[in-house]
Amino acid sequence: MRRAGMKTAVAGYPRIGTLRELKFALEKYFRKEISADELTQTAKELRKTHWLIQKEAGIDYITSNDFSYYDIVLDTAFLLNIISERYNELEVSELDKYLAMARGYQGENGDVKALAMKKWFNTNYHYIVPEVEDSTQIRLTGNKLWAEYAEAKELGIETKPVITGVYTLFKLCRFTGKKKADDFINAFIEAYKDVYSKCEAVGIQWLQFDEPALVQDMTEEDRELFVKMYSDILGKKKSCKVLLQTYFGDVRDVYEDIVKLSFDGIGLDFIEGKKTAELIEKYGFPKDTILFAGLVNGKNIWKNHYEKTLNVLKKLEDKGIQTVLSTSCSLQHVPYTLKHENKLSDEYLNYFAFAEEKLVELKELSVLAECGNIEEDERFKTNRKLFAGTRKCDNESVKKRLAEVTEADYRRLPARSERQQLQKKEFALPKLPTTTIGSFPQTKDVKANRSAFRKGEISEEQYVEFNKKKIEECVRWQEKIGLDVLVHGEYERNDMVEYFGEALGGFLFTEKAWVQSYGTRCVKPPVIWGDVYRKKPITVEWSVYAQSLTDKIMKGMLTGPVTILNWSFPREDITIKESISQIALAIRDEVLDLEANGIKIIQIDEAALREKLPLRKSDWNTEYLDFSIPAFRLTASGVKPETQIHTHMCYSEFTDIIPAIDDMDADVITFEASRSDLQILDSLRENNFETEVGPGVYDIHSPRIPSVEEITRAIKIMLTKIDKDKLWVNPDCGLKTRGVPETEASLKNMVKAAEIIRAGL
Repeated sequence: MRRAGMKTAVAGYPRIGTLRELKFALEKYFRKEISADELTQTAKELRKTHWLIQKEAGIDYITSNDFSYYDIVLDTAFLLNIISERYNELEVSELDKYLAMARGYQGENGDVKALAMKKWFNTNYHYIVPEVEDSTQIRLTGNKLWAEYAEAKELGIETKPVITGVYTLFKLCRFTGKKKADDFINAFIEAYKDVYSKCEAVGIQWLQFDEPALVQDMTEEDRELFVKMYSDILGKKKSCKVLLQTYFGDVRDVYEDIVKLSFDGIGLDFIEGKKTAELIEKYGFPKDTILFAGLVNGKNIWKNHYEKTLNVLKKLEDKGIQTVLSTSCSLQHVPYTLKHENKLSDEYLNYFAFAEEKLVELKELSVLAECGNIEEDERFKTNRKLFAGTRKCDNESVKKRLAEVTEADYRRLPARSERQQLQKKEFALPKLPTTTIGSFPQTKDVKANRSAFRKGEISEEQYVEFNKKKIEECVRWQEKIGLDVLVHGEYERNDMVEYFGEALGGFLFTEKAWVQSYGTRCVKPPVIWGDVYRKKPITVEWSVYAQSLTDKIMKGMLTGPVTILNWSFPREDITIKESISQIALAIRDEVLDLEANGIKIIQIDEAALREKLPLRKSDWNTEYLDFSIPAFRLTASGVKPETQIHTHMCYSEFTDIIPAIDDMDADVITFEASRSDLQILDSLRENNFETEVGPGVYDIHSPRIPSVEEITRAIKIMLTKIDKDKLWVNPDCGLKTRGVPETEASLKNMVKAAEIIRAGL
């Protein structure tokens, strides 16, 4: 007779809503169309829905406090009073203060920039970087964690609240004053001891500390800091049990210390944690501690291979380890459910598992793990048959072309310094040339036109005519503002990856598979199903039309191969290197077509270059940079010296890979820099960066309009670190999410600032 099965856990759940309910409610709140109470009610309904879905799926350890209006790191900082003084000075509600930290504020009660935003380890999710000032009093002041625990309790659901762990939060903070980070260590520890004490006082059974920073390279000092922090926090431990949850890799540098500390549960990633099983084998696992085994992938959408997973669970059982079957990380990195996917056939859908389906996988695996004869179980047999079959995903011509690529195809001649001189003569641009990153505001009429075309309500001719009209308006708008290098506005594009994927063989597309990127920004990553190739020209017609409207230079706008892969759900049956290289050849075809049709500047965006970069530096070259950087060069190496290649990167920590970025051999690169206070400039100078560069002079992820004076100050700072002949002036990212009035005002101020600085050179 079967038992109930092994216990199951979820490290975290998506929060934006199956149909993006939170996104739309927040955006209405930003526009003052709904009240704070209405927003709060939407949030409460979403939390209830998500808890009940997990309960009905039979999940034993359900997480609370994984809900957020914007970001869980920001939530933790807000909970612990890590709030820069400029936000405390705003005479606004607590909710609006919180949102001002995330997206800035400009109104009758003040004018403040948002906090910096960076990628969450190796994902496309962005977290808000907390700032600790000398005057910051780190202490428990909020109540969100306990309020949401109580909400679930009222529904009859006992949850394990989650909070960003003390070590990870400490490592992610920026310390902006004269005090050193070490001066705040004790304050962090005391605040977390108070968090634990309050959990204990209200009867919480389990508290989850998320510590993804433990999977990165750790020095001896880092290890000692981690041990000190948790020795102190766990010293207060009584009846409330503590789960240390790690993910995105293994904890090889600190595993021996973790298992010696008095954690009641330890969450380890068996998907990305290459050495996780080896660590357990070598050092053992404490008998009185529960292992939360992350064996269901929280970051990709392919079904779990039951036989492989059950083999791992059997080995853990043989060692006598108490095991809970868990997700490898929070499920916020995958879409909600397959239930809304009506266009893809079962031939494809049978291979996929989104968040709700992963709950089913957890439950089925938990039962199979304690089943006497799994060979006779229909669920096991169905899963085994799926993985024993072959998918129709290979394309021999793609494989042959890739095999014929030579070393010469990765090199562009002549050398960049010689090309740059040729390009300056060719373009005759002023010093500090101004441009934008590519997209212009995607207004309601643009979205309506695209939607009507997809639904068959208008003809292709009508769709194209509308977009051409918008492109002409955009070109005239840029000419009026005085920009030097123009773009066509990208009105035909739904998303910078999805749009290209639709013209490439080997991709599949979902209808409602949204994933949160940051705040209210959601993306719908395509699925790489098979070998990739270009089916037809993608952007040529639009770029050529836009160039015909102006005597100024029109940039061709493409998405690079690394970003296309990183912002898709990748295949798991071939290497990342092979996938990226296939995409690079497809984009190379587009680059050469643009050049052949008279486009002289081509931007190949690699916004997500860093995303798949291993979290441990020792793996950078062997596992990523040695093929991702050449893949970019492959896209552009065939163009003439006079053709200028741009690229763009945003919202990641790039300072430690500057030499690799220079090795991409682009002619111009634009960076996100405004939110991070232009910190990247020192790294560019220290590494003798050769590429011409445009660090973003203002933040487009905030609705605030930067003044001429503000931008002028930013350019002056840039000129102390970057030669005037190498500096471009631009926003820090595309403008598709912004409104028309704020975009026009901001760009006018940007151009005016550039003119003021030019006049003084």
